[in-house]
Amino acid sequence: MPELLGLARRVAERATVGEEVEVYVARGRETSIRAFEGAIEQLTAAESAGVGVRVISAGRQGFSYVGELDEFAALEALREARDNATFATVDKHAGLASPDGVEPPVLDLWRQELVSFPTDDKVALALDLERRVRAGDPRIRQVVSADYLDGLGEEAIATSRGIEVTSRSTGCYLFVQAVAGDGDDTQTGFGYSVGRAPVDLDIDAAAVDAVDRATRLLGAKKARSAKVTAVLDRRVTATLLGILSSTLSGEEVAKGRSLFTGRMGEQVGIHELTLIDDPTNPLAYGASQHDAEGLACRCNSLIEGGELRGFLYNTYAGRLAGTSSTGSAVRGGFRTTPGVGARALSLQPGRHDQAEIIAEVGEGFLVQSITGVHSGVNPVSGDFSVGAEGLMIRGGELAEPVREVTIASTIQRMLQHIVAVGSDVEWLPGAATGVTLAIDDIAMSGS
Repeated sequence: MPELLGLARRVAERATVGEEVEVYVARGRETSIRAFEGAIEQLTAAESAGVGVRVISAGRQGFSYVGELDEFAALEALREARDNATFATVDKHAGLASPDGVEPPVLDLWRQELVSFPTDDKVALALDLERRVRAGDPRIRQVVSADYLDGLGEEAIATSRGIEVTSRSTGCYLFVQAVAGDGDDTQTGFGYSVGRAPVDLDIDAAAVDAVDRATRLLGAKKARSAKVTAVLDRRVTATLLGILSSTLSGEEVAKGRSLFTGRMGEQVGIHELTLIDDPTNPLAYGASQHDAEGLACRCNSLIEGGELRGFLYNTYAGRLAGTSSTGSAVRGGFRTTPGVGARALSLQPGRHDQAEIIAEVGEGFLVQSITGVHSGVNPVSGDFSVGAEGLMIRGGELAEPVREVTIASTIQRMLQHIVAVGSDVEWLPGAATGVTLAIDDIAMSGS
């Protein structure tokens, strides 16, 4: 990646007196293949490359980007960013990151075998995945989609404040969605497998997961309304952690848009609850050596022993809150400026897997999936009300399937009513890991 860093450096060096310049250079490649009814329905291979330039002068920020790796075009973006800054509102907190002395983690997130993996082999994986799901159970009526997806990215950041960094990573995954039927009843289930290279993918696990999740909900009906212990499936927990990540953004907290505003140091969860964001863990698919401003990534403890210990900050949010960056700047590529976000949220795992937790709970509700998160969860008040489906738990075992119910509580109450955290950690492609999580005193509304 020397050419990417060289381009970023040459543009950043054009900063004038009293001006800060940040140059973000990136390139990547993505492949998406979908199998349907024994044939390839969709195959897309796309490459992208570009330069984003941010200029800060006299408290005013300007930004511009170009979709090519050309120095003349990048310098034009610099001129446009300067011009845009003249129209911006003065913000005393605006400014670029300064080197803070934190050493970046040593991570190997690049797999050359993915770079050279033949398209024909990618196609074969998608077709084989569909075939295995169809053969997995006679009740499978349709495979809605069987997908192979991959991506690789390289980036470089150089600033007039002395930051110069590069990074690269690869990733791929299989995803399949299946429909099972029994008479007039149909249910949907999905499965997937993720890795940094094709050799990491487990096609059998993805197929079995989709078949099991679809077939075990056949015959599902509404349950009676009751207070239950909800056992969240690993992927549901990952969704919950994703909600928590927005409430732990230092910028949202500083602006009073988080349920955790003003609660630093309080006991917000049970004593066994520890939540960290650790992008230095190579198992996390959000792992990175540096954040989107070029600062070293680091492990940030957010809730420790149930006590609220910290928030996530980029440089701007840190200045807004009167503190420093936690190396938590994120961005959606060269077309955007940095924001604040988690990369690898995870709970400290417990000692038991999902089956053992179900046995301990005895009576409850295994939540396999939820819907309506965006409309049913308020990160300021903490109100939580979402649609759910899954299986009842009776006598410590899975019982009848349930659908079209609503589970409700508040995030604050849920953190205080956790009764078990699983040992079954599942690394997912998003910013949060999955783990079985049991929470009591959840209101389930059905019939």
